[in-house]
Amino acid sequence: MKSYEIVREIFNQCSNNQMRDVHIEEKDVEDPEAYVREFCQGKNASIEKDVRPDGTEIFDINIAGLRQRFSFTPID
Repeated sequence: MKSYEIVREIFNQCSNNQMRDVHIEEKDVEDPEAYVREFCQGKNASIEKDVRPDGTEIFDINIAGLRQRFSFTPID
C-alpha cells in the first residue's frame, strides 16, 4: 500500500462564487483509481484520468453536473 496526499476539490457552480471547496488528507491507498470508482459507486459519473510527470494522478469527475477533482500525490 502506498501513502498519498489526497486533495479533493469541489468546483462551485454559482457564477458569482468561483471559490471551490478543498479537502486535504494523507491516506494509505492500494489503488487511487479504485478509490475514486468506489467514491462514485452507484452514481451516474464520468471520470477522466491524467498522470503528471511527478507521478500525481488526477481524476476529474462529473456527477450530475457537479465537477470534482481528486489529486493523488505520492508521499515519499
